[in-house]
Amino acid sequence: MPAAAFLRLPDRSRKPRRSGLTCVIDGGLPLTDVRALLDSAAASVDVWKLGWGSAYLDAALGAKLELLRRHDVVACPGGTLLEVAAYQGRAEECLHWMAASGFEQIEVSDGLGLLGEEAKAALIRRAAASFTVVSEVGLKRAGSVMPPAMWVELARADLASGAAAVIAEGRESGTVGIYSEDGSARSDVVDALLDGVGAERLVFEAPRKDQQAWLVRHVGTDVNVGNVAPRDILGLEALRLGLRADTMIEVHARTA
Repeated sequence: MPAAAFLRLPDRSRKPRRSGLTCVIDGGLPLTDVRALLDSAAASVDVWKLGWGSAYLDAALGAKLELLRRHDVVACPGGTLLEVAAYQGRAEECLHWMAASGFEQIEVSDGLGLLGEEAKAALIRRAAASFTVVSEVGLKRAGSVMPPAMWVELARADLASGAAAVIAEGRESGTVGIYSEDGSARSDVVDALLDGVGAERLVFEAPRKDQQAWLVRHVGTDVNVGNVAPRDILGLEALRLGLRADTMIEVHARTA
């Protein structure tokens, strides 16, 4: 069947992309499900995060990582796994295991505030010697609110320590970090990060469609979006391209 090509749509760069990243979160999908998703949507996926400690538990990890490589998708273990290892004094063993498993990108986070800024900075510096590091800023606890200036300060500190990019916390619930408890975006935090760090070095977690649509409208088609559920890969791509009512007017006004 010929590819559809009759609409005027926003320009989308091809992989490997530097902006407009779609970062999927996988909480332990079977290999067959991952294969089916990538067969239909790999062109729209840039990073595949094996969330929480699922990489540590997945008996099919090796096969999953090989499948992701074949589809030019970067695999990354979730930050919680390294947090737990660091908390137990086993960060070095964890990093060795990640390298031996074949990960080239990893996440460094301190979502519960148990490590502290100095330990997190040291962990980023150590990890950056062997991996591409993406750090995460923001707390996972409900009701924990940081002022915008603090988000910028922490993000800049992580970048100075060696992180290639910074994830703005939203969790898989979309009710903490850059979001209020009702899921609405804290636009003051997002705007402060955009002004103080730059969109190309930020990944905004947005597990919900309304949050993804808000980011596309507010930041643009090439916003970097994280914590995307596997079932929502093509739905997010449609939002980026103005193929859903939520973003159609704004996106096509930009390309008119």
